[in-house]
Amino acid sequence: MMRKCDRIDLTEHETSESIPLTVAERDALSDEAFGINITPVKGEKDVYTLRPGSTVGALEIAGLSLYIEPKVTIQQLIYLASYAMGEKDAFRLRDEHFEFKRAGSVADLLAWHLGRAAGRAFRQGLWQGYRVEEEALHTVRGRIMVAEQIRRRFDMPLPVEVRYDEYTEDVLANRLIKAAARLLRGMRLNDPQAREGLRHIDATLENVTPVRYPPHDVPKVEFTRLNDHYRDAVAIARLVLRHWFHEADRGGVRAPGFLMDMNKVFEGFVVRALREHLGVSEHALRQGYRVCTLAEDGKFDLKPDLSWWDGGDYGYTFVGDAKYKRIESGVQNADVYQALAYATALNLPGALLAYAKGETGQLAPASYTVRNADKRIEVVAVDLTGDIPSIHSSIEDLAKRVRRLRDKGRELKARAA
Repeated sequence: MMRKCDRIDLTEHETSESIPLTVAERDALSDEAFGINITPVKGEKDVYTLRPGSTVGALEIAGLSLYIEPKVTIQQLIYLASYAMGEKDAFRLRDEHFEFKRAGSVADLLAWHLGRAAGRAFRQGLWQGYRVEEEALHTVRGRIMVAEQIRRRFDMPLPVEVRYDEYTEDVLANRLIKAAARLLRGMRLNDPQAREGLRHIDATLENVTPVRYPPHDVPKVEFTRLNDHYRDAVAIARLVLRHWFHEADRGGVRAPGFLMDMNKVFEGFVVRALREHLGVSEHALRQGYRVCTLAEDGKFDLKPDLSWWDGGDYGYTFVGDAKYKRIESGVQNADVYQALAYATALNLPGALLAYAKGETGQLAPASYTVRNADKRIEVVAVDLTGDIPSIHSSIEDLAKRVRRLRDKGRELKARAA
């Protein structure tokens, strides 16, 4: 059995040993948002095997603490996810951070990181800034909002509707850090240092307004030399807030947790890293755009993960997909069909499939010529198993392949023009 009291430990894409579950626990874990395949054990009552998909992280649900560890290391996971979010400088999570061994899950590690980064930031000075306030006062402060005064007060002289700048610690950076710390405090963390770090954040930011940010709309902080010491803490806070899973809302079951879809993390990392290595903008190297339809009558939208827009007479000159998935016996037919559809509809000489090497084992780069179509489907693996420089070395190789395919696409479009 892999259950320790009210804790269950799983690994991404691996089937667990037999685990006893109550009916309530089984039903709660079956929520499709968690991506767990639950199979009854033959000959046993209320005993199951669990197989997670590509969703990893930590979750509190139905009285259980569920931990799904990624195939990559946790430090690699944090790096990939932060990079995908655009936190170029989030990777100053110094090497000593990764010596932390007591954490029982990614939630512990993130809590520990956040506490350490916030502690360093606060020691250099609690960030304060100006924030615009609008309220009704009995004394004039700042500027009188004449239109609002007339609309709300008509001929009453007091109170006065005013707008003024308040110099305060209740600014966005502190709000983000406080919000992330409070969410993590709701988890059952194993490490006392991690819990203490979160308590210190909450006490230090006592006068900061608690805000709940939706995962799809976590604001960015503009950094200058005055608040640059906050960069690490804000990066970790945004990572927590971006991937926070609030609740399942299935039968009233509440499920706070930190969950990452590795498919989205991998795709986001590859796209952003390629833009960096190729030196192109998001307008040129696009992610998830509707590039065209497969049928001439406008049916069957095509939205590849990667497409290069050259504009003018060229249009799209490269297309490809990033695949973070289990490959048991070579490249899957469906993936090749998908790439072929992209290349055919866009009139390109071929397309690219970029897999995660951590998921594909020894998958070697390959190229397939499609019969009677004069199209080539190229397959390459992005190595996620090494250290950070190795990962970017793999991306650099991928970027060279992308540029070669794009040049071939331009040549074909130029001949056709």
